[in-house]
Amino acid sequence: MNDIRRIGISTGGGDAPGLNAVIRATVLASLRRGWQVVGIRDGFNGLRFPERYPNGAGLVPLDRDAVRGITHLGGTILGTTNKANPLKFPQKQPDGSVVEVDRTKELAGMCKDAGLDAVVMLGGDGTMAIAAALSRHGVRLVGVPKTIDNGLDGTVVTFGFESAVAFATECIDRLH
Repeated sequence: MNDIRRIGISTGGGDAPGLNAVIRATVLASLRRGWQVVGIRDGFNGLRFPERYPNGAGLVPLDRDAVRGITHLGGTILGTTNKANPLKFPQKQPDGSVVEVDRTKELAGMCKDAGLDAVVMLGGDGTMAIAAALSRHGVRLVGVPKTIDNGLDGTVVTFGFESAVAFATECIDRLH
C-alpha cells in the first residue's frame, strides 16, 4: 500500500523562473528510485479535460529525454493555469447562474484512476491550498513552494523569488 510506482507532476499558478529545473530534478530523482513519472498538463486540466489535448494526452510521460535541456527554458514544459480551482470550480446552473462548487474529491478520484501513487505540486498559495484539500481526500502529495513575491507562509524563501528580485534590481539599475 505504501509503495510508490507512478507519480504525477503538476505546475499551478503563474510562471516563475525555475519551474523546469524542479520538474527535471523531480523526474531524475524519481527515475533513480524506479518510479514512472507523468506530467499533468496545465495544472490539473490534463486530468480533468484530456480531450482538450492532442490525442487526449492530458498526461505526458516524463523520462530523461523529455527533461533533457529544459532547465534554461522559461515557463514550464507542462503548462500551468491559475483558473479552474477545484475548491471553487465554476458550475453553470440550469437558470444560467454560476455557482462555485468544491470538486477536490472528484479530482482525487481522477488521480487514483490515472494510477498516480503520489503527486508533486509546484505552486504558490492557491496551489498549496489545493494540495492540502487533495491530501484530505487521500492523495499523497509533495508541495514545492513557488512564488516570485516570496509570499507563502511556512517557507523561508521560495524558488522564483531570487530571480525576480535580481531582474527587478537590474531594471532599476539600468533606468538609473
